Formats: sequence, C-alpha cells, structure tokens
Amino acid sequence: MRQKLTAIIPTGNEEHNIEAAIRSVNFADEVIVVDSFSTDRTVELARQFDVRLLQREYGYSASQKNWAIPQATHEWILLLDADERVTPELQEEVEKILSSEKPKDAYWIYRQNHLMGRKLNYSGWQGDKVIRLFRKSKCYYEDKHVHAEIIVNGTVGYLKNKLQHYTYKSLEHMLFKADRYTSWGAYDRVDKVKKVGMFHLLVKPAFTFFKKYFLQLGVLDGKVGFILAAHSSYYIFLRSLKLWRIHEGEKIRKD
Repeated sequence: MRQKLTAIIPTGNEEHNIEAAIRSVNFADEVIVVDSFSTDRTVELARQFDVRLLQREYGYSASQKNWAIPQATHEWILLLDADERVTPELQEEVEKILSSEKPKDAYWIYRQNHLMGRKLNYSGWQGDKVIRLFRKSKCYYEDKHVHAEIIVNGTVGYLKNKLQHYTYKSLEHMLFKADRYTSWGAYDRVDKVKKVGMFHLLVKPAFTFFKKYFLQLGVLDGKVGFILAAHSSYYIFLRSLKLWRIHEGEKIRKD
C-alpha cells in the first residue's frame, strides 16, 4: 500500500511558474502552496487547483520551509521550488518508494538545470542534487540564509530520475537574486571570516571563473556556460565585498 504524500511549494511572485509546478505534483495526496504574500497573480492562479494555500511573511528560504514542513498532513513530504518540475519518470520512482516496505528516511534527487533557455550539462552543475523527498519527523533545514540543506536524522538514499530546474526568470531577476543572496551569504560568514583581504576579493573570484569555465567544463555549455562562470565569479566578489563592509560597520540590507 502506498504511503500518503504531501507536496509543498513555497512561492513568492511565481505567476509564471506556479501552474506548471502544481500540475507536476498533482499525484500527491495533498498539495500545500506556502506563499509569501505575492503581489502578482500567484495566489489567484494557485486557487484554480485543489491546494491548501497558506501565507507567511518571507524571511529566508530555510525559515520558510521549516515553518511549512510541520503544516503537512502526511508524514512523507515532497518539497518543490516553484521553478522545478517533477517529470513522469520521477513521479513513478517516487510512488515506488512510497510503496516499498523499507524506504529510507530521505532521498537525494539530482537536478537538470536550465539557464536562459539552455540546458546546462556542465559548468559544475552536472552533479547538482537536493534532498526533496523525506519524512517530516526525521528532517529539517539547517538554519542558513543561503543554500541550506536538509539535516536528516536517519538513512538517506538516491533517486535515479531528475528534477527539471528552470532557474532563470529574467536577467533582472538573476541580478536581483545575486544581490539578495550575496547579502545573506555575507551575514552567514560574519563569524567565520574575520578578515577580508585580496584573497577574497581577487583570488577567489578569479579561481571561481577558472573552475567553472575550464575545470568543470563550462566551455562546453557555450555562451551560457561563459555567462554562468562570469556570474559566479561576480557573486563571490560581491559577497566578499559586502562582508568587508559589514566588518567595517556598514549596514547591508538583507531584503
């Protein structure tokens, strides 16, 4: 007998994504949309479907998700960002897990990333994976502002099929996220990095580009691979710059 599943989709101004995201998890026994008071048509579009709509002011991703997980009716959670899609093949694999006698407590799912309308096969994203299928009684997100992962009090497995991840909304949104995430990342490092020097401002950004574009074969992803390597380098530089200014007493906005 298949164990019941709750799908959770956090949203914030995701009118261009929400319908496809909900449709991709319509096999779940419960779908919860956790919205951070969107100002576009996200809520209106979500209400067309049989979903539970909850709203909570957004602080940062891990906080929002840790609040959302206990709201689920069922023990098993499939957590989906609005820019991700569950394929039919992944759905079938998830349902087999839920029907198995001794499933693990959580599962890593690899992602096929897309940027600017192009599929990325290299650029350091070829091994990208996230824990998204898990028992709510065994798992929670680490309390980090950026790139928090789930901490599992139990066993962890891997799924074969991938999530489709459409990370790019627009250039404006890409730059907005870089600004926000570098601020969060800087504050996450305040107590870890005591002094910011030229290593952080020059060497790390330069090596990030070299690593992404050459060592991780971003060159094979064409123009988009170059853009991603350059953007990643800029991200590291901006995060270090903000961390230096925070150490100097300057207030950097987190929102």
